[in-house]
Amino acid sequence: MYIARGIGKDQINVKSFDVVTSMGIVGDRYYGKDEYPGQNLTLIECEKIQQFNKEHRQSIKLEDTRRNIITEGVDLNALVGKEFKVGEVTLRGIELCEPCSTLGSRLSNDEITDVAVVKAFTSRAGLRVDVLSDGVLSVGDRFHQLLD
Repeated sequence: MYIARGIGKDQINVKSFDVVTSMGIVGDRYYGKDEYPGQNLTLIECEKIQQFNKEHRQSIKLEDTRRNIITEGVDLNALVGKEFKVGEVTLRGIELCEPCSTLGSRLSNDEITDVAVVKAFTSRAGLRVDVLSDGVLSVGDRFHQLLD
């Protein structure tokens, strides 16, 4: 789990964080900013990061993706438009968190270009969600999809 205290600031690895309905993660760079849907919280599958590293012989770290929560064993793409719980917090998947040029420039190097990074993470860069209930999210919390 990661937060950044400001735009462009380093990601900080945390064990838990408080979330507030429609506001996001307390203390994160996007807290209270609602100009874009799904800006409250972002998630990415660790399997997608591992796949990228294997396919492109890279060693990007989890925090390099700038996502708040790294999941394992969860198909995030399937949660677009769905309500689900992580621990006791209710979230709604808004849209895929597609890669941007910032990710590309952050991860590119002599062996891979920023365009190749963006292409590799297209439809695999995670999920943007809105927070629907206040609570605490912690490392190890389980995902539960709610029935429509």
